[in-house]
Amino acid sequence: MKTNHSIPVLCATFDVSASGYYDWHKRLTIPGPRARQDQALAQQIKTIHTNSRQTYGSPRLVMELRKKGARHGRNRIARIMQEQGLCGRPKGRYRVQTTDSNHDEPISPNRLAEAPKPNAPNQIWVGDITYIKVGQYWLYLAAILDLYSRKIVGWAMSERIDADLILNALSMALLHRQPPANLLFHSDRGAQYASAHYRHALAQAGLIASMSRRGNCYDNAAMESFWSTLKMEMVYRRVFLSHTQARSEIFDYIETFYNRQRSHSALNYQSPFDFERINN
Repeated sequence: MKTNHSIPVLCATFDVSASGYYDWHKRLTIPGPRARQDQALAQQIKTIHTNSRQTYGSPRLVMELRKKGARHGRNRIARIMQEQGLCGRPKGRYRVQTTDSNHDEPISPNRLAEAPKPNAPNQIWVGDITYIKVGQYWLYLAAILDLYSRKIVGWAMSERIDADLILNALSMALLHRQPPANLLFHSDRGAQYASAHYRHALAQAGLIASMSRRGNCYDNAAMESFWSTLKMEMVYRRVFLSHTQARSEIFDYIETFYNRQRSHSALNYQSPFDFERINN
């Protein structure tokens, strides 16, 4: 109402002291200590959120701030994120795809179920294949994950889902990691993993094969968790118009972000790369 009446008249009408009004108005225009702290914290949150490729929610932001020596409650971080219009990866449901194991190739027993939890890299690897929509076609991605650090140690992409796809992923893992003999390699019962070519490659490298039970994709839960992360944080947020674009962005996500930057809740909020570097 100050556009129609003077401040002294309004203060007298509402029985408010003029000094009290001006003090209140000053507090509105000049942020207090807590508000200034929130402003600085909001900038930090924006930077971390941007560096996470807009995937981190409040739990991971809390841990990233603690790495920088700043301890803040999750509710405060969540409030500031909401005020800034920031959110973590989009909500959604990742549907686990069951494997077609209707073939006559030999099946390895589920040795992973009885194996002790790995305490160092290159003790247990798990592998799987997924598919990604590219225009009207599909791109198939095979990956191998080290169960100790959740690092993707080998991967390959192809327009065809065959034994060559998973052999190329295995070749990358063997080249980069040079694992010892008797490493346990777990996969589903798919025809590609049961093929003679793949069984020969595992035997030649001294790896011991293990396979999930029929129709039980959760025997390979760590690999399914990675597929869910990849799809939710990257694939479902893109429209791939070409295989070249899809290959480039998947490579960047795995090698630049997931392996080296993304904090993993199962690794005390460290990236796979940092987890291996610090703990070995």
